[in-house]
Amino acid sequence: MKTKLRPFRGATDRLAMVALAAAFPDDNLHIVDLPYRLASWALDDPANVALWTDERGRLAAWAVLQAPFWAVDIVTRPDAEADAFPRALDWAAGKARGARGTPHERASWYVHVLADQEDRLRALEEAGFACQAEVGEDSWSRVLLRRDAPSPALAVVPAGFTIRPIEGDREVAAYVDLHRTVFGTTNMTVEWRARTLTAEHRIAEADLVAVAPNGDLAGFCVGWLLAGGRPVGQVEPLGVLWDYREEGLGVALLTECVRRLSARGAAGVLVETDTYRAPAVGLYERAGFRPIRDVHVYRWDVPDQAGEAG
Repeated sequence: MKTKLRPFRGATDRLAMVALAAAFPDDNLHIVDLPYRLASWALDDPANVALWTDERGRLAAWAVLQAPFWAVDIVTRPDAEADAFPRALDWAAGKARGARGTPHERASWYVHVLADQEDRLRALEEAGFACQAEVGEDSWSRVLLRRDAPSPALAVVPAGFTIRPIEGDREVAAYVDLHRTVFGTTNMTVEWRARTLTAEHRIAEADLVAVAPNGDLAGFCVGWLLAGGRPVGQVEPLGVLWDYREEGLGVALLTECVRRLSARGAAGVLVETDTYRAPAVGLYERAGFRPIRDVHVYRWDVPDQAGEAG
């Protein structure tokens, strides 16, 4: 199948992008939490999004240059994979070169792909991407974990702390400050977080924050739910201030989020994390999550202008 590139047209396309990923849950890494990613400031510039259609004008594939994640998100329909996936990689390389001097510039870009997607692995290598699984101290791979129903018991919340849903727009700025502190980055913005409050798949009662005894926000755990035949939830993101990580607050947040998603019908809940983050993997396993699929990370370095000129 030959696909045709067309520009991104805003909210209607965003819904179609989410629907395309959800239609093929075994082929795509980001499905339930995709509205979180598509609310990012990368999409404030429509040029960071590309869509490909088939001969009937139906959406066959899409790609987003996701500067907040240093990642290229790609979703294709299975019958368009052979044509559209290499095209998406080529488009992303061109956009990355053109991003110099803008807030979207990154020295390297990453594509996360399920380890058993052999055709994608070959396409990535042919496009000049390098697998990061075994590159010494900078090795990087990820894992997708799942916790099946039934829902866990009530969370054991550390003394003096409270876990509750975020208080909408009123608390967005405080959340953003917390998120930036936890992850050591300024990528999260008030506008992005505010958009998530009305995003698809969001469950308001599972969009949780932890409040410390002094009244400050100490952690967060955001739950998403994809409805359908067997609804599935996902946690993205989860974070706790460093000073409280020994309090059991992370497990309490995660347990309460899973409980609330299960109460809304989730047959299981997913979470993805880096394999080198042993504390994070341990936290998820203590909450009943088990690995289900390995995720490879592929890297492409943007050539510098001197190298291109030569």
